[in-house]
Amino acid sequence: MLIDSKNFSIEYHSRSGYGTFHRIDKRIYSKQSEYQKIDIFENTSFGRIFTLDDVIMTRESDEFIYHEMLVHVPMVLHPNPEKILIIGGGDGGTSREVLKHSCVKQVTLCEIDEEVIKAAKTYLPFTSCEFDNPKLDIVIEDGAKFVKKFHDYFDIILIDSTDPTESQASQLFTEDFYLSCLEALKKDGILSAETEDPFIHKEWMRNAYKRIHSVFSNAYLYTAYIPQYAPGCWSFTLAFKTLGNTEPEKQDHEILTKTRYYNHKIHKACFALPQFINTLIE
Repeated sequence: MLIDSKNFSIEYHSRSGYGTFHRIDKRIYSKQSEYQKIDIFENTSFGRIFTLDDVIMTRESDEFIYHEMLVHVPMVLHPNPEKILIIGGGDGGTSREVLKHSCVKQVTLCEIDEEVIKAAKTYLPFTSCEFDNPKLDIVIEDGAKFVKKFHDYFDIILIDSTDPTESQASQLFTEDFYLSCLEALKKDGILSAETEDPFIHKEWMRNAYKRIHSVFSNAYLYTAYIPQYAPGCWSFTLAFKTLGNTEPEKQDHEILTKTRYYNHKIHKACFALPQFINTLIE
């Protein structure tokens, strides 16, 4: 089958000789911002798809898996998460999931590219549905610089970044950045970060986990099946500022009425790593 780039969105993983494509059934939005090319289009099978520099960020049909696993795993482990910082997350999915927790009092979303916020608010209404929530404060700034302004302030920090191969996002995968996050967290604070996949980006996954673990001595890698991101298996790293474990002290049954993927069994299972991943992060 010949792929016509005019009618398809093509994402290349050049180092692996691998790629994915989605047919563009209707173009919704396209703009070159100061930082990246932003596109939103319709696909009959997967709904609205949002890409940055032709790399898929969210797919309407299944983005909830990624956002639920980034957010609810740390949220249910904290005794009372009131102040949350999201770095990245300009599509709005992470803030949507955070605000499902009634205990939350303040959410700060720090996104470097204002055009992403504008596009999501206009063309991704399901994902960005909480952008007008009075508990949410949107800051347009470099997240690596912004987090340095805080000390013992946030209960949870969520790193919802693009791939580290992008020049801006690479700053969010450094020990210096993770140290800033550590200092910005309260004593019982928790960090959760997307840390790439164990196949195409296994070096970045390993590096991110090891750098987080070097700063937060209590860190755990966990995974989820996320079909919108090839090859499907995705990793996150959870880290506690002080002592903590991956088993909630109490089960949050209320949140289960609001999720589509996350539940108590998924929470427990996501920390059971395949042996090849254990070997990668040794």
